Amino acid sequence: MRTLLAQEAARIMADDNVADFQMAKRKAAQRLGVSTTRNLPANQEIEQALQEYQRLFQAGSQPDILRQHRETALDVMRLFSQFEPRLVGPVLAGTAGQHSEIELHLYTDTAESIQLFLMHQHIPYESCERRVQFKRGEYQMQPAFRFVAGDEQVLLMVFSTDSTRQPPLSQVDGRPVQRADMVALETLLGQAAPDEFL
Repeated sequence: MRTLLAQEAARIMADDNVADFQMAKRKAAQRLGVSTTRNLPANQEIEQALQEYQRLFQAGSQPDILRQHRETALDVMRLFSQFEPRLVGPVLAGTAGQHSEIELHLYTDTAESIQLFLMHQHIPYESCERRVQFKRGEYQMQPAFRFVAGDEQVLLMVFSTDSTRQPPLSQVDGRPVQRADMVALETLLGQAAPDEFL
């Protein structure tokens, strides 16, 4: 049953544009008629099932979508280069779908500097906050900004300059979140031809 729940949650994430693992688990349990939440799959199991689902059912489109997300991410990172941007999340992990958000971590002493930069660039944006975890069980709210680049949603999460060495923990596996700077993303784009994902 755990495997079926992971597969259904992965399908929900891929097809229904659900980015939150907990929401995908709850929807999967509801669809499969599972009333107990004791034996739900781990986020890592769902991410593995998502990769398999995309390989089997979205092989014709997902690699091109992923490449487009990564190219847009690189353009945005170049624009925000003074804030040491790092790509994180599904676009880096390779599990991004059509409606996935491009998530970047920016480093500066104040969130207002990002806000001023957005205004000077005449980029319409929305302010928000995101909950992150730096230590197990310890969450904090981080300032963030959303905007659209081309047709793609971008989320800029703002961190203090001294936190470049201490990334938040991943919601997938609880380890420090994987991040890529511009050089790493350029390398990734150079290595990954679309047919390599098939």
